[in-house]
Amino acid sequence: MTPKDETPARVGVFGLLGSGNLGNDGSLEAVLRYLRAEHPEAVVDALCGGPEAVTARFGIPATRLHWYRGEYRTASRAAAIAGKGVGKLVDVYRTAAWVRRHDVVIVPGMGVLEATLPLRPWGFPYSLFLLCASGRLLGTRVALVSVGAARIKSRPTRALVRWSARLAAHRSYRDAQSRDAMRAMGVDTARDEVYPDLAFFLPAPRASEPTGTPGTVCLGVMDFHGGNDDRARAEEIYRRYLDGTITFVRTLVAEGRPVRLLTGDECDLSVVEAILDAVDSPLVTAAEPASLADLMHEMAAADTVVAVRYHNLICALKTGTPVLALSYAAKSEALMERMGVGAYCHPAREVDADRLLEQFRDLEKHAAEVRQTLAERNRVAADQLAQQFTALTTTLFPANSHAHAPRKAR
Repeated sequence: MTPKDETPARVGVFGLLGSGNLGNDGSLEAVLRYLRAEHPEAVVDALCGGPEAVTARFGIPATRLHWYRGEYRTASRAAAIAGKGVGKLVDVYRTAAWVRRHDVVIVPGMGVLEATLPLRPWGFPYSLFLLCASGRLLGTRVALVSVGAARIKSRPTRALVRWSARLAAHRSYRDAQSRDAMRAMGVDTARDEVYPDLAFFLPAPRASEPTGTPGTVCLGVMDFHGGNDDRARAEEIYRRYLDGTITFVRTLVAEGRPVRLLTGDECDLSVVEAILDAVDSPLVTAAEPASLADLMHEMAAADTVVAVRYHNLICALKTGTPVLALSYAAKSEALMERMGVGAYCHPAREVDADRLLEQFRDLEKHAAEVRQTLAERNRVAADQLAQQFTALTTTLFPANSHAHAPRKAR
C-alpha cells in the first residue's frame, strides 16, 4: 500500500447494502466509522444492492450490484429469465472491472456465508464468488470482516460459499460456530479469528433507569417463513409465529402494558400491520426505524425487548436492555450465550405463547442482574472489536499499521 502522502488507498465496500435491511447498513456504518477514524485519506465507494440509498445516507459513491434490475424478483416470463441469464454474464465483467479499481475490498459483516433464510445459489452467493475470484485474479485484497456463516446443505450454494471464503485474503467471523461451519465445509480456518458483530462498534444511548412500575415492551418483528430447508412448510411456520406473537401481545395489553412494534427490514411491515389489525388497542404502536441508531433509541427507552431479527437483538444487547430472543437460527442462540443471557431464547419456528410469557416474566424478574451482565459483556465486546480493527489495519493497510487502535464505541 502506498504511503499516506502519495496516492490514497482505494477501498471498496460490498454487499446487500442500502436494500432496506437495517442490520446490513449498520455493519457498513461501523466499517465506515473505522475507516474515517483510522484511514481518513482512503477513497471509499460501494458495490451494493441499493446504491442510491447508500450514497444518500453515507455520502459515498455507489454502484448497483447487479446489471439486471429485476435480479431479486421471481422470473416467470421468457424475457425476465433471459434478462437474468444475460445479467449473470455481464456481472462477471462489471464485478471484475469494479474490483480492479481498488486496493482493498471489505465485506462488512452480515451473514454472507450462510443460508439461514431463503437463498438461491445464483443470487448473492454467485455475486460474492465473483468478488472474491476477481480479487484473487487481479491482486485486490478482499476481506470478509466479522461475517456470519452456517453449514449449507445445497451443493451449489455450498460450493460457491466455500470458494468465496477460500479466495478471500482475510476472514473473521462474528461467532465461533461460524468459523466451525466454514471448517466443516472445507475451508482452512487456522488463521481466522472470531470477533463480535460489527454493530457492537456503533455508539449506543444509555438505557433508561427502571421506574419500579411496568413500562413499555419493544417487540421486534420479522416476516419469518423459515429458511432454505423449510420451504415446504413456510406458511405453517409463518402462521404459528404470527399467531403466537399476537397472543403474546394481547396478554401484555390486557395487563395494561404498552407495546412498541419495531422492524428490521422493509418486508417486516406486513407483520406489523397484521398485529395492529388483530390487536386493536391504543397501547400497541409501531415505529418506523431507519437505522440501527433508531432501533437503539427505541429499545433504550423500553423496559424489556422481545425480538427475532439478529440485529434487533444486538441493538437491545448493546443498550443493555433485557431482551428475550425469538431465535430462528443458531447464530441468535450463540449471540445470547456470548452476552451471558443464553437462557432467554425461544424458538421462532415453534412459538408457544404460554412458554414465551413464562420466560418473559422470568426475564423481567431478573432484569437488574441482566442489565449488569450486559454492561460487563459490552465492555468486553468493545475491547475485542478494537483489536479486530487494529489487526485489519495491519493486514490491509500495512503502510499504516503503526496507527493507534480505534477508540471504543460507547
